[in-house]
Amino acid sequence: MRRDSSRPLPPAVRSLLRRFRAQRPLRGGSLLITIFGDSIAPRGGAVTLGSLIRLAAPFGLTERLVRTSVARLASEGWLATCRSGRRSEYHLTRSGAERFAEATRRIYGEHPSGWSGTWTLVLLPAARWRPIALRQELTWLGFGQLTPALFAHPACSLRQASRWLRRLRGTRDTLVLPGASGGIAVDRELAARGWDLSLQARRYRGFIARFARVGKALAARRVDPETAFLVRTLLIHEYRRIHLKDPQLPLALLPGDWAGRSAYRLCRRLYARLFPAAEKHLSECARRLHRSLPRANAGARARFGGISR
Repeated sequence: MRRDSSRPLPPAVRSLLRRFRAQRPLRGGSLLITIFGDSIAPRGGAVTLGSLIRLAAPFGLTERLVRTSVARLASEGWLATCRSGRRSEYHLTRSGAERFAEATRRIYGEHPSGWSGTWTLVLLPAARWRPIALRQELTWLGFGQLTPALFAHPACSLRQASRWLRRLRGTRDTLVLPGASGGIAVDRELAARGWDLSLQARRYRGFIARFARVGKALAARRVDPETAFLVRTLLIHEYRRIHLKDPQLPLALLPGDWAGRSAYRLCRRLYARLFPAAEKHLSECARRLHRSLPRANAGARARFGGISR
């Protein structure tokens, strides 16, 4: 990682980088998904391969790993490519953009406050009980598994659930039904059965401990563009991995001291602090095949309820 030695990274930031680079295996595709979703998607959704290699290098991703990872993401339907001579540019596919939009809504959106007291239930036919991939997809969408065949969601509508299910394989003959328990005590019992809230709370507390130290270290100093991009990317990378496992249950179903609320506030505050300098780094280091990246769209500044200039 080439840096100006007169501007060393704060110890808390070096610790974040060491933690990420110590992962085995080092999951290049996951980090590139974060970079695409957080930085590239709001700036036109396309970037050259060379730009991705430069952006990923400080995280410990080699050129070979980046090339392998983007090829795998393309084969999985996330990305498509176009070429100009020996240079190539990657952009989101239609299905990739749709999945990014759903993830963006969940990652940067505020926690739901009110609740109607109703559930959306998904009942799988007996033949559909076994596929692990389908259960993982439903869990990723925020459903809790109450029995091998029954999943529940407290926030999405019947229409939204049906729309989600149409995009998934193995959901033919699946029933989508409304449900109501008749009492908050039973609702909380359903939440306890469907989701491991204690595990999720531990994940949030670990996130808070790591990034509170980073926020404190950066509070009294001017953050250079590269450092801002490094921290912003790792901030969203870790928050994304934790938050997308959070079903975002209504507050009525959560403990009063729910750590997810503190994690959200910390992430919003630090993200707003880093955003302008990180955008400068992107403008300097990343581009399209024949032009610079456009400025970030309005949706980027609307993240976390709106970040100030």
